[in-house]
Amino acid sequence: MKHLLCVVSLYVLCLYGCRSGEVNIKEDFMLLAGPLTKQLGVSGAFNCSHPIPPGSRQYFEYLKRRGVTHFKVPLSWVQLLPTGLPAQPQQTVVTCYQTLLKQLVEVGLQPLVVLHGSTVPEVLRLRYGGWENQELVEMFQQYAEFAFQELGAWAHYWVTLSDLDDVWHDGQTADASTSLKNVLQLNRNIYQLYHHRFPDKGRHLSIGLRTNDVAILSQIKASTKMDFLSVHVQYNCASTSDFAKELKSLQMTTGDLPILIYEIIDDCLYSQFQLLSDFLQVLNNYDLKIAGCDMMDMLGKLDMKDSPTSHDFSDYNGRTALRNSYQRVWERFEAQITTERDVFLNESFPFGFQWATSSESFKVEGGWSEGGKGETIWDRFAHENKVFDNQTADLACDSYNKVDYNVYLLRGLHVNTFQFSISWARIFPSGHRGSQSERGALYYDKLIDALIESGIQPVVTLYHWDLPQILQDHGGWTNTSIVEAFKDYADFCFSRFGDRVKTWNTFSSPWVVSHAGYGTGEHPPGVKDYVVASYQATHNILKSHAEAWHVYNDKYRTKQGGKVGVALNSDWAEPMDPSSPEDRAAADRYLQFMLGWFAHPIFVNGDYPATLKTQTEEKRNKCPHSEPAILPVFTAKESQRIRGTADFFGLNHYTSRLVNNSDGGCAPGPQGVGDFQAHVDPSWSSTASDWIYSAPWGLRRLLNYISTEYLNATKMPIYITGNGMPTEYSGDIFNDTGRIQYMKSYINEALKAIHLDGVNVQRFTVQSLMDGFEGPQGYSERFGLHYVNFNSPDRPRTPKQSAYFYSKVIEKNGFLPKTQYLNIQGLKNTGSNRLSSIPPSTVPSQAKDVWRRFSSQSNFQRKIYHYGTFPQGFSWGASSSAYQIEGGWNADGKGLSVWDSFTNKSGSIPANANGKVACDSYHRLEEDLYMLRALRVKSYRFSLSWSRIFPDGQRTSLNQKGVDYYNRLIDGLLSYNITPMVTIYHWDLPEALQDLGGWDNVDMIDIFNDFCDFCFATFGDRVKFWMTFNQPHTIAWSGYGLGQIPPNVKKPGTAPYKVAHNLIKAHAKAYHTYDDKYRKSQGGLVSIALNADWIEPKDVNVPREVTAADRALQFQLGWFAHPIFKNGDYPDAMKWQVGNKSELQQLSESRLPSFTEDEKSYIKGTADMFCVNHYTTKIVSHATLRLNTQSYEYDQDLSEAEEGDSPTTAISNQRAVAWGLRRLLNWVKEEYGDPEIYITENGVATDSKTTWDDSARVFYYKTYIDEALKASDLDGVNVKGYIATSLMDSFEWLNGYKVGFGLHHVDFTNPNRPRTPKYSAHFYQQVIKDNGFPTPDDEKQLYGNFRKDFIWSTATASYQIEGGWRTDGKGLSIWDKFAHTPLRVFNDDNGDIACDSYNKVEEDVAILKQLKVTHYRFSISWPRVLPDGTTKHINEAGLNYYHRLVDALLAANIQPHITLYHWDLPQALQEFGGWENETTIVKFRDYADFIFSRLGHKVKFWITINEPYNIANVGHGYGAAAPGISFRPGTLPYIVGHNLIKAHAEAWHLYNDKYRAEQKGIISITINSDWSEPRNPYKQEDIDAARRVLQFYIGWFAHPIFNGDYSNMMKTIIRERSLAAGLPKSRLPVFTPDEINRIKGTYDYFGFNHYTTVLAFPVEYGDLQHYDADRGAGTVADRTWLDSGSSWLKVSPFGFRRILNFIKEEYGNPPIIITENGISERGPVDLNDIHRSYYYEKYINQVLKAYLLDDVDIRGYTAWSLMDNLEWATGFSERFGLFYVNQSDPKLPRVAKSSVALYSTIISCNGFPDPVSGPHECLNLQPEGLASP
Repeated sequence: MKHLLCVVSLYVLCLYGCRSGEVNIKEDFMLLAGPLTKQLGVSGAFNCSHPIPPGSRQYFEYLKRRGVTHFKVPLSWVQLLPTGLPAQPQQTVVTCYQTLLKQLVEVGLQPLVVLHGSTVPEVLRLRYGGWENQELVEMFQQYAEFAFQELGAWAHYWVTLSDLDDVWHDGQTADASTSLKNVLQLNRNIYQLYHHRFPDKGRHLSIGLRTNDVAILSQIKASTKMDFLSVHVQYNCASTSDFAKELKSLQMTTGDLPILIYEIIDDCLYSQFQLLSDFLQVLNNYDLKIAGCDMMDMLGKLDMKDSPTSHDFSDYNGRTALRNSYQRVWERFEAQITTERDVFLNESFPFGFQWATSSESFKVEGGWSEGGKGETIWDRFAHENKVFDNQTADLACDSYNKVDYNVYLLRGLHVNTFQFSISWARIFPSGHRGSQSERGALYYDKLIDALIESGIQPVVTLYHWDLPQILQDHGGWTNTSIVEAFKDYADFCFSRFGDRVKTWNTFSSPWVVSHAGYGTGEHPPGVKDYVVASYQATHNILKSHAEAWHVYNDKYRTKQGGKVGVALNSDWAEPMDPSSPEDRAAADRYLQFMLGWFAHPIFVNGDYPATLKTQTEEKRNKCPHSEPAILPVFTAKESQRIRGTADFFGLNHYTSRLVNNSDGGCAPGPQGVGDFQAHVDPSWSSTASDWIYSAPWGLRRLLNYISTEYLNATKMPIYITGNGMPTEYSGDIFNDTGRIQYMKSYINEALKAIHLDGVNVQRFTVQSLMDGFEGPQGYSERFGLHYVNFNSPDRPRTPKQSAYFYSKVIEKNGFLPKTQYLNIQGLKNTGSNRLSSIPPSTVPSQAKDVWRRFSSQSNFQRKIYHYGTFPQGFSWGASSSAYQIEGGWNADGKGLSVWDSFTNKSGSIPANANGKVACDSYHRLEEDLYMLRALRVKSYRFSLSWSRIFPDGQRTSLNQKGVDYYNRLIDGLLSYNITPMVTIYHWDLPEALQDLGGWDNVDMIDIFNDFCDFCFATFGDRVKFWMTFNQPHTIAWSGYGLGQIPPNVKKPGTAPYKVAHNLIKAHAKAYHTYDDKYRKSQGGLVSIALNADWIEPKDVNVPREVTAADRALQFQLGWFAHPIFKNGDYPDAMKWQVGNKSELQQLSESRLPSFTEDEKSYIKGTADMFCVNHYTTKIVSHATLRLNTQSYEYDQDLSEAEEGDSPTTAISNQRAVAWGLRRLLNWVKEEYGDPEIYITENGVATDSKTTWDDSARVFYYKTYIDEALKASDLDGVNVKGYIATSLMDSFEWLNGYKVGFGLHHVDFTNPNRPRTPKYSAHFYQQVIKDNGFPTPDDEKQLYGNFRKDFIWSTATASYQIEGGWRTDGKGLSIWDKFAHTPLRVFNDDNGDIACDSYNKVEEDVAILKQLKVTHYRFSISWPRVLPDGTTKHINEAGLNYYHRLVDALLAANIQPHITLYHWDLPQALQEFGGWENETTIVKFRDYADFIFSRLGHKVKFWITINEPYNIANVGHGYGAAAPGISFRPGTLPYIVGHNLIKAHAEAWHLYNDKYRAEQKGIISITINSDWSEPRNPYKQEDIDAARRVLQFYIGWFAHPIFNGDYSNMMKTIIRERSLAAGLPKSRLPVFTPDEINRIKGTYDYFGFNHYTTVLAFPVEYGDLQHYDADRGAGTVADRTWLDSGSSWLKVSPFGFRRILNFIKEEYGNPPIIITENGISERGPVDLNDIHRSYYYEKYINQVLKAYLLDDVDIRGYTAWSLMDNLEWATGFSERFGLFYVNQSDPKLPRVAKSSVALYSTIISCNGFPDPVSGPHECLNLQPEGLASP
C-alpha cells in the first residue's frame, strides 16, 4: 500500500476523465489534505500562534507528488484579531498565514481557506454574546473583509464557516431562529463582498454543512448564496447505502450544487477498504456532482507507513543523512557574506512568546546561613579566599530578604517569565530530606506566589552549581549515591512547588559543573581531574536528570501538567579555515564534546555521541600509559531510562569559537581528547569576561544545529534559558550601551531562526535580572539588567539602560513598531456634572462639628490603628509635575517659563539648583513608565508644561514636539491601564505671558481657556481626569504676596486677592469650555487641586479659638473652594475679615474683590470632584494682628504654631501629623456637601542624604493613609483616590535638591539620572496590592483557654510600694540613697512612703481578691530583713511584715510568688562595691538561705533576681538607676552581669540541694527583654541588628543559664572590638568550664518580663567601648504603635508572641511564667483606662496564640502592676497600676480602674471564650464599681 494515495488519485482522475463534461474535473476536482496541526502533539489545527513548523515545504511537496491538489487552511480569528478589530491585527500572525499560503501556492497546492473554524474571540463573546447579536455578525463581516484583503491574493477557495452547526450553537441563546437567520444573511453578504472584490473566474466560496442539516436546507437555499457545498459527512459503516443517499438529498435540495466532502466523521471500526469502496461507488453515480474529498480522511484507517504527519517533516526530498547535522547547517550559512549575515530583521516574535530574565540562588540570595540553610560548595570556596578580592556571597544581593524588591523589578521590566534556581542546601541543609528546612521552603513559596500574583510565570532550576557541602564531602557528583539524593530533592520540590511551577530545569549548564568543578578545578569543589572525575560527574548528572524527569512523569505530570527539561550551555563553533574539511570536523567535535556530551544521551539515544566515544577510545589506544579520558559506560537499561527525558530543549548561549583541527596528544581535557583548538576572532567585540565575545550570528546557527541534530523527530520547543554579557564593575554602569547592542543582536538572531529558518524557539531569557556574585570573579563582573550597589548594605537595585531597552523589546514583542491598544475609560460623564449650589458657610461654619467630634479624643483614641480596605475601584496613584521632573528646558522648541527665569538667577535656589535637566523625564519616558508599572498604580498625576506646548503661551506658537511628548506619555500610561490625571497648570507660566502681567492680568482668563481648549481637544479622547490648577493658594500668596516663588511679586495686601480672583474665573471658564464642547463626546471629569493644612484650635473648649481655626481653613481652603463648591462667592468669614480690616485701614472698599451675580452663577458648581493636597496640621489661636500693614496674613487675625508632639520632617514647619488628614476630610465632607474626594497630593520630604532606606516615609504613608481609611471606613467620607507625592525625587521648588519626596531615589549627580526604588516604594506597592490595610493575622482575636492550672498573677516590688523606709529597723538601700540624691528621680519623688504597703497588708490583699488572681508576685526588701546585707543583723520586725503578707495571701487562697532581689541592694553592701564585688555573690546566697529557711515552708514560687539586665546596664552603665554609676560603661555592666549570673546560680543550687526536697517549690530568675524587629524588614543588616539586640538583651543572661556560657555572638563581638581598641583581652568576663557547668540549667521555669517591641538598625560607634557600641544597633518604634505613659513603651502585641516563640526555639521550650507585662499612663487621672484594657486584651491574646497555636509551654501570666507606685527614676509620674493610688490623699486609697474588670474577666474565663458558642458564664460577672480619685 506504499503508493495507495497515488493510485487512488489516478483512479479518481481517470474515472472523472471518462465522464461527461459538466464539470471540468481535471481542473476542479479537489483531493484535500490538511490542515497542519499544532506543535508538540497537541491536538487542533495550526493557528500561527507559533512559527510554521520546519520542513513544512517538504511536506507540501510530498503531498503534491502523491496527487493532493488542495490543502485546508483554517484561520484563527482570535489570533489574527485579538481584540476583534481589523485596525488592531496581530501582524506576526498575518505574516505567518501569508507565508503559509505562499508556500502552498509555490509547490502547486491550492489553499482552501476557512474563515472561522474555532470559537468566537473571548473579548467579543463577553461583549456581544452569540450569533443572535447583530453587532457580532457585523464584526465577523469586518473580519472577512480583512481576511480577503490580506490573504485573498493566494487563495481561490474559501469557506466562511466550516461547520454551520457548530458555529450556530457556539455560545448562542435560546433564540436559535434568530441566530440561523443572522448567520445565513452574514454568509450572503460575505459572498457578495467576495465576488465583488474578486470578479475573476475560478473563485469559489461556500459555507460548511452537515449531512443532517437537510431539514433546514430549504431555508439555507432561500437565504444565502454559495458556489459549492462544503459538507461534513457522518459515515456509518453499518449502513453504507446511506452515504450516497444523504449526499444526493443534499444536492437535490440545494439545486445541484457541487459537493465537497470536507470531512468524513466516523466512530466505528470498518474493514480496511470499505470506506474507500463506498466512496468510489459514489463517484460512479452520474447523478452526483462531487467536487472533491479529503483523501486523508478517506485513507485514514489504512496503514500508510510512508505518509508523514505534520509533526515529522524531517526530509521529504529523499536526502539521506550522509552529511551530518553540522555539515548541513554549516553549508547553509557558509556562503553568507558579512552584510547578509548581519542584516537586521524588523519583525515580531510569535504571539505568546515568553520573555524572561533570570537569577541563580548562590549569586543573588545571600542569607548564607539564614533559616538553617546548609553550607554550599560556593560558601566554602569563597570562605577559603578563592574568589576575586576575597569576596563572598554571604550577602550577595540580599535577595533572601528582598522578594518584593525583585518582583518589583520584574514588573517594571515587563517580563512574563522569571527563571531562578533553588538552593538545594536551603531546602535540605545536608542534601537529604531528613534535614529539611521549612523556612527555606517558605522563602521559595513566597517568591513563587509573588511572581504569580504579578502575572509572571516562575521557571525553576533545581540545580545551578551550589551543591550542599556535606554531599561534596562524600564525593559530590562523582559519588553514585548522589543520584538518589538528587531524585529525592527533586521529588520534594515537585510536590511542594509544582502546583504553581509549570516549567522545570533539572540542571543549568551542567557542562560547567563537570568541566570547571571537576575538570579544571576553577570552580568549587575545585577538583582537577579531567581524566576520571569530570566524566564521572557528567555520568551521574545525566542519571540524576533522568531520575528527576521520571519522578515528575510518573508522579506529578498528570496532576500538575508541567514540563521538565534541562538547560544546556553551548558555544557555537565555526571552522577556523572554512575551506578545510579537517577544521569543519573539528568544529563538529567541539560541539559534540560540549553540547553533545549531555544532549546526545537525553535527546538522541541515551548514550554519549559517537564522536566522543570514538575519540576517547582512540586516545586510550594511543596513550596506554597515560589515558587522558576514562568515559563511563551506560548499561542498556540506563540508556533507555535517559533517552527522551526532556519536554523542551533549554539552551544557555553566550559566545562562539573558531576551531581548528590539532593533535591533542595524550593531554586530558576536551581540546586534548577532541583534537581541536578553540580561538576567537580579534574583530569580535570583547566583554568584561575573557570567555565571552560577541558573535550573535552564532546563536542562529546553533539553534539550527540543535533543531537538526536533536529535535528533528520530536519537534519540541527550544527555550533560550540564558544569554547575556558582563560589563566591568566600574565605569559607566548605567549607560550600558555594549549590553544593549549585544542583546539587540542576539535577540534578533533568535528572531531570524524563528522566521527565516522555522526553528521552534519559544522563550528568550536575558541573564540576568541584576548584578550578582559571579563565581570566581566575585562582583568584578556585572551581568545584570539592574545595577546593584554592593558597597551599600541596602543593596539598592537600579535599572540600567539595558533594562529599559529590554522592556521596549518585550512591549513590542520584537522589533516592529508597537500598535497601541489603549484601555480608555468608557464615557461615564456625558451629561453636565456641575454640583448643585450649597448655602454659604456660617461663621464659624457648621463643619465646626468636626472639632467637637474629634478634638476631645484621647491620644489612644486618636492613634489607634484601623485595619480595613478601601472601596473596590479605589484609585491609587503617584504624582509629579512638569517643571520638577521633565528637564529639557529648551529642548525641541520649548519656551521659557517663569521658573526657568527664576532659577537662572544666581542665589534663587540653594546651590543654584534648577530644573534645566531635573529628572530628565522629557528624554526618559520609558524610565518613568517602568517605575509606574512596577508600582502598579492605577493612576498617574502629572502636569503639562504650558511653555512646552505653546512656547509663548499662545496657540499661534504651537510646538508639535511638545504635544508629541505628552501623547507618548498618555498612550504609554493607557497601554498599562494607568489612568492619566492631568494638571493643566502647575505653576510654570510661560515667561512671555508673565511679561503681559501674568495672573494679575484679567486677559489671562481667556488665554488660559484657549490653552485648556487645546488640551481638551488634543488629549481629551484619552484623558478623563483634569485639574485646571494646582494649589492656586500657593500661586496667589507665595507668588504674589510673599514673593517667594515666581513671579516674586510682594504685594501681600492686594495682589493675592486679585490673582486668586482671576484664577477662580479662569478655572470656571475652562470648566465651562469642557462642559459645553467636550463632555458629551469625551465623558471626563474636571476639577481643581486645592491645598489645605488641617487647622486645630489651641483650645477646643474656647469658642473664639474654634472660630479662629475655622477662619484659618476658610482663608486657605475656602478662599477657592467656597466659590466653586458652594455659592460662587467667597466665604463670609473671609469677606467680613478683609472688609472690616480694609475699613479700619480707611480704604474705600474691601481689598477682597467682589463677584457679580452672573459671575457667581458661572463659578458655582464648576467641579466634578473635590481634589485636595494635604501635608501637615497647624495649631492656631485667635490674635489681633497689626492694621498698619495690609496683608492677607494679617487679615486672618490668628497666630499659627506647629503641632509639637509630632515628628519633624526635612521641611521646617511641616510636621507629620497624620490624624489631621482624617479631620480635614471630614471637614470637607461637612462643609461642601459630601463630594467625591481625591487626595491628589500627600507625602513627606526627607533629607537628600536619605537615599533608599526611607523608613520615615514608610511611617508617614502608613499613618496618613490609615487616617484616610478611617475617614472612608468609619466616617463615611466619600474618598475615591489617593495620590502619593511623589513618584521620584525631583526639583523641590525653593528647596532645590536638598530634600526629596520621591518613592524612587534619583541620583542628580549622574547624567543618566538613575531611578532606584526606595523602601517606601515597596511599602506603597503593598498597600496598593492590599487596597489598604487588611487585618493581619497578628491582629485577629483567637478564642480559647489556657491550661487548667494556669497561673494568673499581678506584681509589685518592695521599694516601689512598701514605704516605711526607716521603719522598724529597716536598713538603707541603694534606692533610698539614689532617690535622696538631687536630680536623680523626677519631681524629687522617692519611696519613703510610696503606697505605704508596709502598713496596708489587708488593703492590698483585698484588692488582689477583687482582681481574682491565683498568685501574687512581690519582692522582699533585702535591707528590711538584713539591714547591713548580712545575716549578722536580722530585723525580725521586717521579716514579720512578710510573714503577715504571706499568711494573708494564703488565707485568701492566693499563692505568694517571691522575688528575692528587685534592685534594692543594701547600701552597706554597695559601700564595698555592691554587685561589682564578688563577695556580694556569697552575701546573696546567705540572704537567700535565710529567706528560704524562714518562709520556704509557705512559699512555693521563687525568683532569685529580677531583670539582671537593668541592674547591670541601666544601674551600672547608663547610671539611670541605682546605684547610678556611669563612668565605666565598657566594663562595669559586664562585670556586674557576670556576678549576678553566678549569684543566681548559687541561690538556685542552694534551694535545689537544701530545700527543694522538703519545701517542693520551684525557683528561677526573671529576665526581661523587648522583642526586636528589623527597622527595614527587607534588609539583612537590619535583621542582623535586630538579632544583636536580642542576644545582648535577653541572651546576655538567658544564654548562660539555659544554654551554657554567653552566646558566641556576644563573646565574638566584644572580644574583637576590645582587641581592635588595643585592649589585651575581651571586656566580657570569661566563665571557667566549671562555672559554665554550674550555671547551665539553673532554672525550673523561664521567668520573663516583657512590655514592648523595638525596630532595630545598625549603628557604628567607632572605637567607643561600651554596651551600646558593642551591640552596634539603634532602635526606634513604629509610629503606628500606640503610646503609653513611658517613652520607651509602645503598644506592639505581636512582638509578645514572637519573643515567646524565640524563647521556645532558642532555649529548648522551657516552661515560661510571664512575670511582668503591662502599660503605663501619665498626666490627668482617668479611671476609665481603656488603653490598659486594650493592652491586656491584645497582649494576653498573643500569649494564648503562642500557647495554643505554637505549642509554647506557657504556665502563667503576671500583670504589672497591682497598683500605681513609684516608677523608679520617673517617680509617680508614670502609672502602671490596675488600681489607682491617690498620692495626694494621706490615706493612699486603692481605687479600681476599668481595666480591673477586664483582667478579672479574662482570669475568670481562663482565656477568651468563643462568642459563637454563646455567652459564657464567666462573662456575666459584674465589674467592680469605680470610685473617684
